[in-house]
Amino acid sequence: MIHPPAHMGIMTDKLLLIVAHAPSENTQRLRDAVRRGAGHADIEGVRVRVLSPFEAGPEDVRAADGIILGTTENLGYMSGALKDFFDRIYYPCLEETQGRPYALYIRAGHDGTGTRRGVETIVTGLRWQAIREPLLCRGEYREAFEGECEELGTLMAAGLEAGVF
Repeated sequence: MIHPPAHMGIMTDKLLLIVAHAPSENTQRLRDAVRRGAGHADIEGVRVRVLSPFEAGPEDVRAADGIILGTTENLGYMSGALKDFFDRIYYPCLEETQGRPYALYIRAGHDGTGTRRGVETIVTGLRWQAIREPLLCRGEYREAFEGECEELGTLMAAGLEAGVF
C-alpha cells in the first residue's frame, strides 16, 4: 500500500526511499550501510524502503518524503540502471515532487565528476533539493566508504524525523 508523503499534512511515518544500483559485493555493502544508517535505533517515525533503480517507479518516488540515490560510475556517467529510473519517473514526478530532499552517493573508480554532473542535471530539472554535497567514494575500495555511507543514511533519516528536510 502506498502512503501519502507526510509533507502532505497527514500524520504518518515519513518514508525514506533508497534507490541504489548495487551490481557488486562492494556496492551492495555501501547500499546496506546507507540502509543501516537510515535505520539507526535513535531515529523513530521514519520508514526505510530500498529498491533497485529497475524496481522503483513514479509511485515510489511520489510516496517518499526523501530519497537517497546510489550509483556506480560507468564510463564517466551514472549507471544505466539509474538513468533508466530517471527516464521512467521524470515526467510523472516532475510537478508533484518539487522540493523533495535528496542525497547522492557515487562509487567512482575514477573521479566521479561526470557521474555527479549527470545526476545533478536531472535532479535540478526535477527541482529536488540536495541535503548535502554528493558523497564520492573514489578510487580503490576502502572500508571507510561504508562508514561514510552509514552517516549519509543517518543524516537523511534524522533530518526527515526532525522536519529539517
